[in-house]
Amino acid sequence: MSLTLLKTAGSEGLRLRTEQVAVPALTSQVRPALVLPELQARALLDAAAHEDVSNGGCFCAGPAGIQLWSGPFNGPNGGKGTAIHLGSVDWTYDTPAKHWALIYRAMVTQEGIEHGETTLSILTRVLGLTGLSIEGDRVQLPTPPVRDPFRRNAV
Repeated sequence: MSLTLLKTAGSEGLRLRTEQVAVPALTSQVRPALVLPELQARALLDAAAHEDVSNGGCFCAGPAGIQLWSGPFNGPNGGKGTAIHLGSVDWTYDTPAKHWALIYRAMVTQEGIEHGETTLSILTRVLGLTGLSIEGDRVQLPTPPVRDPFRRNAV
């Protein structure tokens, strides 16, 4: 793995914190991608926030997905301390609609593999925050009617 850093216009430049870069040892593309409608996506984010690493949990949610850690962050100033990044579930948020999530990948770090994690176990644990299964119950969505692009609203 190689990284190229470009100096920014500021006098400080850019420093990469190598301990913050997750290197995937195992990834699985989720095909077809799992679609979580707004209520399920928000519930998953809320559950992950409730079980956040800063609150004694082992999850860390953000706009790109949810990370799974070995335990809560116990380092100085809220740092990771002895917690180990095990893997993550990656998504695009606001896709295919606002506040929906499209899960497209599960990833396990080398440390996650050493702790017995797989891409399936990472995905199962993250979805399990809200009782969702990987069997597809969350993708059985009613198909909305096709919108007629030539129809105009009455003025």
